[in-house]
Order: sequence, then C-alpha cells, then structure tokens
Amino acid sequence: MRWWDLEQVIAIEIQVFGPTAWSPESFWGELARADRYYVVADDGVVQAYGGLWIAAPDADVQTIAVAPGAQGRGLGRRVLDHLLEHARQDGCRRIQLEVRADNDAAIRLYENAGFGRVRVRQRYYPDLSDALVMGLDL
Repeated sequence: MRWWDLEQVIAIEIQVFGPTAWSPESFWGELARADRYYVVADDGVVQAYGGLWIAAPDADVQTIAVAPGAQGRGLGRRVLDHLLEHARQDGCRRIQLEVRADNDAAIRLYENAGFGRVRVRQRYYPDLSDALVMGLDL
C-alpha cells in the first residue's frame, strides 16, 4: 500500500466498517511506521487491503477489508495468506488478530486459515461490541 492508494482504501474502509472506519490520518500514521506492513490487491482499482504490525517474534493483523463488490472471490484469503507469509519472512512465530464477534464470514476466513479462538474482549469496539481474539502459530 502506498499513499496514492489511500483514496480508494478509505472508500472501501467506510463501506465495510461504517462508523468504526479508520480515519485517513490513521492510515497515514500506519504507513509512516517502520513496524507496519500494508498491502493492496488491485487490478487497476484497489479491491482489497490488509496490514500487519510486526514485533517479531509476534505479529498482529491490523486490518483486512474487501470492497463489497469484490467479496466472495477469495481476495480476503489471498490478502491474509500474503500477510502470513510476510510475517514468517520477518521472523514472526505467532500472529493474532481481533475480529468482531458477530462477523461470521471473517471468523470463518480466519478459522479456515488455521486461527484458533483465544478469548473475547468485551466492549472492544467504539460501538461497544465484543471482539474475538484469534491466534495462529506460524
């Protein structure tokens, strides 16, 4: 992900996450950090994106989103697989993430990739919904 992708990324962010969407400033801040890694999937237009926080031997999936019109085509899994491989190459041995406890599609994606359920973080999101913490040994 580069700065010139942000307009399209933010449009997807708003469509997918609504009132809990990251601000443009949040994305700029993430891209400026050396311990972050962000990627986009595009075919001339950004269709999906994802990012990591790398603190080897641990990593944390910061976000994954797929444009609503591109969902159901395996892009989320491709982005996730790419992030997992990048974390391995950077020497990470464990990875975790938080996902809305009511986001069944995302939970299935992560479970199919080998993630297990670790715990629930109650009232984690700004709208006070719970997050499910999931982890994977790389």
